[in-house]
Amino acid sequence: MASKQLPIPVERIEKAILLVRGQKVMLDRDLAVLYGVETRILNQAVRRNIKRFPPDFMFELTREEIMRISQTVISSEIKYSKRVHAFTEQGVAMLSSVLNSERAIEVNIAIMRVFVRLREMMATHKELAVKLRELDGRIQDHDEQIVAIFEAIRQLMIPPDPPRKKIGFEVKEAGAKYGKGKSKG
Repeated sequence: MASKQLPIPVERIEKAILLVRGQKVMLDRDLAVLYGVETRILNQAVRRNIKRFPPDFMFELTREEIMRISQTVISSEIKYSKRVHAFTEQGVAMLSSVLNSERAIEVNIAIMRVFVRLREMMATHKELAVKLRELDGRIQDHDEQIVAIFEAIRQLMIPPDPPRKKIGFEVKEAGAKYGKGKSKG
């Protein structure tokens, strides 16, 4: 079965994923736009099937969270909204069973792929961070060695103390000449 090309670019979906309460979520308004329905219709469908949306799938944002998001989201009408629902990845997946249209299925598949890609990117970043920490530890070991080398060089660059004048009596006479004499034989 050939998949239809979505009119929604993946970048649009990525931008709609926000971090709220330590979770990656999508707002009801953004999902409604992606699904091609009104926010009111989406929320009605959710309310009719509320048992499918436990708190770890969907939660309502507080007024403070709405105001904080309204500062970062392009649409300023969100700050005047009385209720805004945030859907976690599982909640978005559950929406496909509630909104039963061809577009909803296609959009859901695209959103799930974006979530998976983001999760893969996060895992890659974690691996990279671990490798950087290991490398940093090795560099610090070498840093100590480099510091020791520079300290040795600095010690070598310090001019020696000027010769001190000897205290006491000094005899100034010619020394005896020692050498090899020719032996007569």
